[in-house]
This record gives sequence, C-alpha cells and structure tokens, in this order.
Amino acid sequence: MKAQNKNVESVEQYLVDGCMRCKYGGTPQCKVLKWVDEIQLLREIVLETGLIEEIKWSVPVYTYNGKNVVTVNALKESANIGFFKGVLLADEYKLLQQQGNLQSDRLMKFQTINEINACREQIKAYVLEAIELEKEGKKVVFKKELEPIPAELHDFFEADTNWKIAFYALTPGRQRGYILYFSQAKQPQTRIARILKCKERIFNGKGLQDTID
Repeated sequence: MKAQNKNVESVEQYLVDGCMRCKYGGTPQCKVLKWVDEIQLLREIVLETGLIEEIKWSVPVYTYNGKNVVTVNALKESANIGFFKGVLLADEYKLLQQQGNLQSDRLMKFQTINEINACREQIKAYVLEAIELEKEGKKVVFKKELEPIPAELHDFFEADTNWKIAFYALTPGRQRGYILYFSQAKQPQTRIARILKCKERIFNGKGLQDTID
C-alpha cells in the first residue's frame, strides 16, 4: 500500500509521518519511525547551538543566516546528523563518515540514545565548528566529477539533498548504469521523466536491473 503524497511542514510532522518521499511514508515501515527517540535527542543538541530549525526537502534542516549547516534525518540503519560542509571540519574525534561519493557532506551515524549521550558535547562542538565555517564564509572546492552527470540530475541534487545522498550511496556500477540510461535520452523532458521514474529504485539502493521488494 502506497503512502499518500503530502508535504511535510514541520519537524513534529516529520517525526510522525517521516519525509513522505517513498511508499513507506506515514506507515509503520517508515525508516524515520525506527529512530524517533534518537532524532529527537540529536535535534535537541543542535537547537542548543542557536541554529534555526526549518523543513527543507521534507527533512529537518538547521540554518545560520539562511545558510544550510546541518540536517537531522534517518537512514535505514541509523539516525544521523549530516554536515553540509563536513569535509571542512577538523573531525578531531573521528565521528564523521563520508556518504557514498559525496565530496562535501559528512554524516554522524547513531543507533542508540546511549551512543549519542556518550558524545553529546563532541557533537555540539562539531555543530559549533560548522557554524564558524559559515560565519567565515568558507567554501568547498569541488573536484571535477568522474562521471558525466546529466544537467537534469544535477538539478535534482541541488533541489533535494536526499536525492544526492541516495544516488551517491549506490555502488559505482549502479551509478554508471543510471547515468548512461539518463544520458541516452535526447530531450531534457525525457531525461527528467526517466529520473523521476527511477526515483523509487534509487532511494531504495537499487540499480536499474535490480528487483524491488
């Protein structure tokens, strides 16, 4: 049974329905609902730093002067804080993980309340460091993409961080398969249609030839 399509307008709604970006949104199978307590605690820690809480791309995003600093969200196996410029952080306590092939973003992953409480002050220190990066106007210098990503797919990445995270979490072979499939279409409208058609597969970590449970 597919979830109803509706916009997520608050963090409170996110914690009840999830991001509503896949068929499990608003159902007991939603990955967000598995990590509600952990997400709540991470949210509390982030808000202590003075960042502004917003909903962007159907997930909680925390901003400084309108600039995205961190997001609090869930994957199937963890609750996370995502740092938009994580590659620039010192990572003194070695808590950051790269997500797929993303050049800038870094994640902290947690599976229990105890894990979060054990490094609460360190988490806050990372968020404060990320805020300082924004205050100083630090920028990430991106390396040239190894694969020729279609412009339309780049547009989806820019509009929704979850698209970028999901795509680069795929194996390189699956990424290449999608890039080839999207790029073969001659018209932009066709490329966009193909990307949207493959959204469920990508968000579920599947390649073009994989079956979806």
